[in-house]
Amino acid sequence: MAWVSLKIEARDNTADLISDTLMELGALSASIEDANAETPDEQPIFGEPGDPPPGIWQHNIVSALLAESTDISGLMGELAMATGLADLPYTTEHVAEQDWVRATQSQFDPIRIRDDLWIVPSWHDAPNPDALNIVLDPGLAFGTGSHPTTHLCLAWLADHVHKDLTVLDYGCGSGILAIAASKLGAGKVVGVDIDPQAIQSSEFNAENNGVVAEFYLPKQLPDSFADLVVANILSSALMVLAPALAAACKPQGRIALSGILREQQKQVSAIYAEWFDMDTPQFMDSWVLLTGRKR
Repeated sequence: MAWVSLKIEARDNTADLISDTLMELGALSASIEDANAETPDEQPIFGEPGDPPPGIWQHNIVSALLAESTDISGLMGELAMATGLADLPYTTEHVAEQDWVRATQSQFDPIRIRDDLWIVPSWHDAPNPDALNIVLDPGLAFGTGSHPTTHLCLAWLADHVHKDLTVLDYGCGSGILAIAASKLGAGKVVGVDIDPQAIQSSEFNAENNGVVAEFYLPKQLPDSFADLVVANILSSALMVLAPALAAACKPQGRIALSGILREQQKQVSAIYAEWFDMDTPQFMDSWVLLTGRKR
């Protein structure tokens, strides 16, 4: 069976209404995405630490999957009548029949971080069985290991983790950095994320890798101080979180920050220089890793 993908441009105050109405009109699925995702204009929706996200993006794409036989013109007319929103810009795309599981799995091969450090999907054999292999399946939370920011953070952890250290992974997503720190021999590993699905994903992936790590929502995080603090999140969130991340790092401890574009690195580095002696930035593609030692 084939399908049709319908994408509708929407503002922040109409996206939910459009998505819900499409489901009522027979869509097989509907989701809301940032229209500026993966561009410099991508809009974060992080609130203050511990608070829920303040809302949805201002410029959205509502995506719906529909049966191939759907009358798109008729559907858009019904949508306009039900919502009062006329002349919504939209595009359609034919989606061929396929084995969705195999198609998804084919997108994820083992990822080499270094010769001795790999990210390996569970359906693959490890290219180097003697390496430190992190078994990770793509899930609901961000973080498959394929993004340059994750590469940078993993390589940094491999150079700095040892058995006596406590590591804090702030914005743990899938748990990949926390799992790596534990496998690299950290004495204690803690992950925190604002998304309950990320906590669930991290706990599952840690158990699947046979490692011990603790994962918390921000309001549940016990008071503690880490030798290494790593945060791979959007630069806007890093700037808001700077006092909290600095407070969580021990004196003479180290911090690693990623999720930062080249043009953002000076601004982020200047903020963290209040507490840290910052190192020379590391670059991969258009992304930056900032590191420093706390005074």
